[in-house]
Amino acid sequence: MEVENKIVFGKDEEKVGKEGNKLRSSELILRVVALVLTLAAAVVMGLDKQTKTVPLQLIPTLPPLNVPVTAKWRYLSAFVYLVVANAIACSYAALSVVLTVGNRKGNKGLGLMIIVMDLVMVALLFSCNGATGAIGLMGFEGNKRVRWDKVCNVFGKFCHQVAVALGLSLFGGLSFFLLVVMAVSNLNKRF
Repeated sequence: MEVENKIVFGKDEEKVGKEGNKLRSSELILRVVALVLTLAAAVVMGLDKQTKTVPLQLIPTLPPLNVPVTAKWRYLSAFVYLVVANAIACSYAALSVVLTVGNRKGNKGLGLMIIVMDLVMVALLFSCNGATGAIGLMGFEGNKRVRWDKVCNVFGKFCHQVAVALGLSLFGGLSFFLLVVMAVSNLNKRF
């Protein structure tokens, strides 16, 4: 009887325990990485603001009028979406760290809920990254067909901060994606 208890699907119980601890620690590390990256993305974008003085030519015979123009993240809905989505993902990452540490006994219902929410965070972050990337590209290159001028040649610091926030958010989304991949591969090992 004792030999039967130590064998789990053809593996020793000790090996399964070590693999489970290694998997749990790498899962915890990825959750903390996702938390830090999404927090940094939300903060970098949330603090993004730049004011420049731009010459405005009203009438060709008059000298240009210098007007201060400000670029803020709140002015474009895609940038607001990035900040809010990363704040949501950061909050969830903090909660999931606590739940993962508290779920040492392996509650299957809680584990399944965490996996599903990880997948929701992947979708949320990838969608906000796509929206921000599209608007960022429009600001970088402009669109001559609809007469949208590029703005990154004027607001360089603002655009660089958007790019950094977008990169951080993308890596945060990839961290959640890796968590989902780890969960699926763990399920595959069980069967």
